[in-house]
Amino acid sequence: MKTKIFLLLVLQCMSTFIYAQTLKSYNLSFPRLASKWDEAMPLGNGMLGALIWEKNSKLRLSLDRADLWDERKALDISKLNFKWVEEQVHLNNYAAVQKIGDEPYDNIPYPTKLPAAAMEFDISKLGKVKSNELDIETALNTVKFEDGTVFKCYIHATGAQGYFSFENLKSTAILPDLIVHNYNNGKTEKGDNSHAGSGLQKLGYAKGTVTNTQNSIRYHQPTFQGHYYEVLVQWKKMPGGNITGSWTISNDKTATLAAISATAKEPTGWVSHTKWWKDFWSKSNITVPDQLIQKQYYLEMYKLGCVARKGAPAITLQAIWTADNGSLPPWKGDFHNDLNTQLSYWPAYTANHLAEGATFTDWLWKIRQRNLTYTRQYFGVEGLNVPGVITLNGDPMGGWIQYALSPTVSAWTSQHFYWQWKYSMDDVFLKTRAYPYIHEAATYLENITRLKEGKRMLPLSSSPEYNDNSIKAWFLNWTNFDLSLAKFLFKAASEVSKANGKTEESTDWLKILSQLPDYEINETGFTIAPGSNLTSSHRHMSQYMAIYPLDLLDVNNEKDKTIIDNSLKRLEEIGTRAWCGYSFSWMASLYARAYQADKAVKQLEIFASNFCSPNSFHLNGDQKGGQYSGFTYRPFTLEGNFAFAQGVQELLLQSRGNYIQPFPAVPQSWKDVSFNNLRAEGAFLVSGIKENGVPTQVKIYAEKAGLLRIKLPFRTYVVRNLPAGLIKMVDGGIAEVNLKKQQTVTFENGYE
Repeated sequence: MKTKIFLLLVLQCMSTFIYAQTLKSYNLSFPRLASKWDEAMPLGNGMLGALIWEKNSKLRLSLDRADLWDERKALDISKLNFKWVEEQVHLNNYAAVQKIGDEPYDNIPYPTKLPAAAMEFDISKLGKVKSNELDIETALNTVKFEDGTVFKCYIHATGAQGYFSFENLKSTAILPDLIVHNYNNGKTEKGDNSHAGSGLQKLGYAKGTVTNTQNSIRYHQPTFQGHYYEVLVQWKKMPGGNITGSWTISNDKTATLAAISATAKEPTGWVSHTKWWKDFWSKSNITVPDQLIQKQYYLEMYKLGCVARKGAPAITLQAIWTADNGSLPPWKGDFHNDLNTQLSYWPAYTANHLAEGATFTDWLWKIRQRNLTYTRQYFGVEGLNVPGVITLNGDPMGGWIQYALSPTVSAWTSQHFYWQWKYSMDDVFLKTRAYPYIHEAATYLENITRLKEGKRMLPLSSSPEYNDNSIKAWFLNWTNFDLSLAKFLFKAASEVSKANGKTEESTDWLKILSQLPDYEINETGFTIAPGSNLTSSHRHMSQYMAIYPLDLLDVNNEKDKTIIDNSLKRLEEIGTRAWCGYSFSWMASLYARAYQADKAVKQLEIFASNFCSPNSFHLNGDQKGGQYSGFTYRPFTLEGNFAFAQGVQELLLQSRGNYIQPFPAVPQSWKDVSFNNLRAEGAFLVSGIKENGVPTQVKIYAEKAGLLRIKLPFRTYVVRNLPAGLIKMVDGGIAEVNLKKQQTVTFENGYE
């Protein structure tokens, strides 16, 4: 082959990756280019993103950067405080609150995530597309045309640039055209049923400038208050008439790219790019016999690798794949901390991707000072709370303030600091991040609650989106959502305090925990709040937080089992007509925690078959015309995808309080199942094998020294690597053994 740059990809792709054959069947592969942006081939590296599709007979790359934001404030938080909101609720004057707290989000286009631009190629002379494949092993998209032309593109895993090439061109007429978005052209594009907001022109930006040279295009777009971004594309005609090029997006600085060389052996960083992805895929793997679930799982893991990277912002609703439809992204593409951000990181811990999970805690720590200021201003107390709907820089956005300014958000964000510590047992992270963050969150919640007849009460409580944003969405008693979060937070505060050597403080948090009332429970299981049963289908599983993800109940406890079983029965009675896709993903984990394996798998199958685009994106609504849900629209958000991945992992391995359990919820029909290096709390890496319907082996590697408590999937066992006498059996069929750092123990089925 004549070119020496991008064409090395084929040989390197074949020789570098030992995983290529094993995951090839999970690639996205189509006989054509997608005709919609939310069905496109997705590429990304946490900061930069691209969607490859076809628009108006052009090959289109929708280009995005994670930190492109308009941070102008619509909400005047100085006009709101929690005490005043409480007063208006008691006065039945909630319209005054909605005017200040809710209406700006709906009526003002900013703050919002911004799309960058698009790049297009005229492919009309290349004939029809023969194949369009995304290799998830290497994050490489390859499009082949009838005339033999091959288009390839990828975004470097750690560098700030993307690459593209056309090989076997019959002419060199195919050059990129940069398409700028309608920030200032006065046009309003037709909607696409994606729950998009106002047209981008509503932002009122000055007209950007496009500068063309013989082999480059630079787009400079002013945004707000002196900010700007740039998109730079460059290309080079190679020997034989082929084209190779690169692109980047900068934020508040001039965009730059290294010159393209025709002689360098590795000018595009392909080796370092593929090394990153090889390391990513080596962290863990699973094998289940349901091919729909198996493929969707690996596509979710691929997306996690695309959207989470150290130094990049946390995962927003769409992360690096902002809608390319001329409008603001669905729900402004923001950070929703009443469900969306948290669910997006659920699979990172068990999948052994702590580095990817840390992008959430890193971002939360970065905006911590602003959140402390917000807590003092809005709630009037010291400590830490986080807005439920928030900008990149940590400012509250408002809109349905029961959740956007919820009093318990930091309890839920604290769980990720807790998980990051428990799954890693990193003492430095405990002392410098987990302990101070959880301590400040618990201090705030202690300060905002009030003691009444020995019980600690919350002035106003809510359960996400139950009764929408009406005054009825506020409850004067604890909802089970807020109460379970409070119980988790004070329990976690006690645990991290004790681990940090602060025993008196640990005891104090337990005392505060004891002051919380019991859950509101009746024959329907968890209610919404006292006197409020679940009476109609609802998309959020908020009242069941204590089951999952907070792990405050254990189905192995008879009392807890009754609550869990009644709650799930109630959900089944009410039905799924008001569910979104993420509801089914979350439900899978709830069923898995109840050991109801077949029902958990059914939820996963429904999600993958009914609520996803052909490219695996979660589209919220039922894409098969309302078979399972009355929502049939298609706004793309990511949390349903990642909650799905965790739902799969919950079938295979669960961290349950102070013990772990392999194969807790695997259907009997799944005869051959395995997983390798899934991570459990305690910094244990666990691998397991089930053959012909019978669990045969569980292997545990201790990353740190500690007590392993494990509920084995077989009654008798043979121990490998350790003397059997070191194993102690305790109540509940749990085996205990102290493991040293980097020690391995293997349990094999004893076959009674």
